[in-house]
Amino acid sequence: MKIKSIETFTTRNLVFVRVTSEDGLQGYGQIAPYHANISALVLHQQIAPHALGADCDAIEALTAACIWEEHKFPGSYICRAVGGLDTALWDLKGKRLGKSVCELVGGKPRQVEVYGSSMKRDISPEDEAERIKRLQDTYGYGAFKIRIASNFGNDVDVYPGRSEQVVKAVRKAIGDKTPLYVDANSGLTPRKAIETGRMLAQYGVCHFEEPCPYTELEWTKQVADALDIPVTGGEQDTDLAQFRRMINMRAVDIVQPDICYVGGFSRALEVAKMAAAVGMTCTPHAANLSMLTIFTLHMVAAIPNAGTHMEYTIEQDAWTNNLFMEPLVVRDGKVQVPEGAGWGVTVRPEWLANADYQISE
Repeated sequence: MKIKSIETFTTRNLVFVRVTSEDGLQGYGQIAPYHANISALVLHQQIAPHALGADCDAIEALTAACIWEEHKFPGSYICRAVGGLDTALWDLKGKRLGKSVCELVGGKPRQVEVYGSSMKRDISPEDEAERIKRLQDTYGYGAFKIRIASNFGNDVDVYPGRSEQVVKAVRKAIGDKTPLYVDANSGLTPRKAIETGRMLAQYGVCHFEEPCPYTELEWTKQVADALDIPVTGGEQDTDLAQFRRMINMRAVDIVQPDICYVGGFSRALEVAKMAAAVGMTCTPHAANLSMLTIFTLHMVAAIPNAGTHMEYTIEQDAWTNNLFMEPLVVRDGKVQVPEGAGWGVTVRPEWLANADYQISE
């Protein structure tokens, strides 16, 4: 069955992609959020010419071919656009076969344990600890992640001492047995990251994410080699060759592809397979409640080397409210993988009707 058309429904923050096959069956995917309208243009102008008329079921081959054909334009926007096509094709395949996407790749819809992921640095340690404790008591989260350092801060904290203050306050609030993750968002040089990691060890932190600028694999490896705490990274990367280097040189202990950034479900699975081949855990990045979290639920329910907990944001972003007819719910620290065919969710028709529309056919 061939691809007949590719449609996009666009806002600046978010783009849903609809692929229609020759027999009229449709699948829905999503481009990575933020400046997504630019990625929609890339999809129609650069990716659609390679995809229209292609075999709907040859998803991995088509995704690879699109990246290859656009080799003069490597990086984020091409991969984001391809990710929208790829995820829509997985939904289409699942609907055609009457199976969920996770079943298509060897998994089964189930409840997934999640960690409550804070996205805030502009919050006091006391307020962060209070809201995380409240969420633990209300929703039963079994783990949490908080932000330390400053995003690409070059060793500059939000204010002097905040990183240790927030870790100490949250650890006290959630107790010694609750796994605590931290994310430095590329904020530190190796020397400072190692010093910080030793501080984190004193508070039982079990996951030190992106300590150094993500492009500096050698810096990150220095930190991973020096610390007992697992060092993690990969969310920003789009090149499978870079992931291969990252994994083979053990620059990180846990690899974290983002399905929408890396170029879709197919390419994220490739990263997970690379990691599994060397006995490395894969904990995908999933920092918002768009379709990204749904894709990630299906992935972690299927791969054998998934982490203990999956990322699940605790923030309420207005642009992700009321996107789906079947909302996700956290109960006892777990979220159910949608059980319907494909991704198992339906984008609200009113959202689609109010978005900017474009079609390639």
